[in-house]
Amino acid sequence: MKLSIKDKGKKELFIALFQNLKNCSNLLCVLFDLDHVFIQGMDKSHICLFEVKIQNTWFDSYETTSKCYICFDSQVFHTTISVANEHNDMELEYDEMNEDSQLSIHILTKKEGNGYFNKHFKIPLAEFDYDIMEIPETDYDVEFVMQSKQITEIISQMLLFGSDINIKCNENSIKLIAMGISGEMEVDIPIDDLKEYSIVEDEIIQTSYSLNYIYKMCMNNKLSNTLHFFINKELPMKLFYDLGDNSSCVFYIAPKIVDF
Repeated sequence: MKLSIKDKGKKELFIALFQNLKNCSNLLCVLFDLDHVFIQGMDKSHICLFEVKIQNTWFDSYETTSKCYICFDSQVFHTTISVANEHNDMELEYDEMNEDSQLSIHILTKKEGNGYFNKHFKIPLAEFDYDIMEIPETDYDVEFVMQSKQITEIISQMLLFGSDINIKCNENSIKLIAMGISGEMEVDIPIDDLKEYSIVEDEIIQTSYSLNYIYKMCMNNKLSNTLHFFINKELPMKLFYDLGDNSSCVFYIAPKIVDF
């Protein structure tokens, strides 16, 4: 398997993606399929599940002769690829025919001389059995799209007031409420300020989630300019990032058990 990322924007997005994923799990298992890259996993508490699918066309080049499945330390991987800057291309390489092979990461300079050097890394792989879960298609009670920068700022502020967020939706507005020993913060979001909004007719949807987990999912707005929320009272909340080229990153966060 060998892939490369040369585009500056996609390189920054790729680094940001793994910054988010390392906050979910210490170990990442990645499937390099013939036409896409697939990642799925859960945090230790089984509160958050993440799923990433990146099409081969998303990369500047993508080559593999067979499916290969590898696991590695998420912190080490993110630290390594973060070495890349605007003057670098990034390449990942793995010999699927060699059981003792490590994941090679090449940070290649686009300039010559004057302190610009090629850098090469090898990351040891881990043995870990993970059964990929099939997530069924679901109808959601509420769907809305916000600017990712806006929701990141709101969640960061709400963390100062509590550990949980109560989301209350009706046909006219969305209310986000956090409360704790420091006080209470409520944010009213008019429907007209949203990119998209839909809700089951005549319904009031109210549910709660861990603010810390939502913050981990929203902390990096480099993944996409917008964040798509899907809420169902009986199911985990779905957060959807469009990575472009028919590729995506999705988080599922279990609701808190609360009596309203």
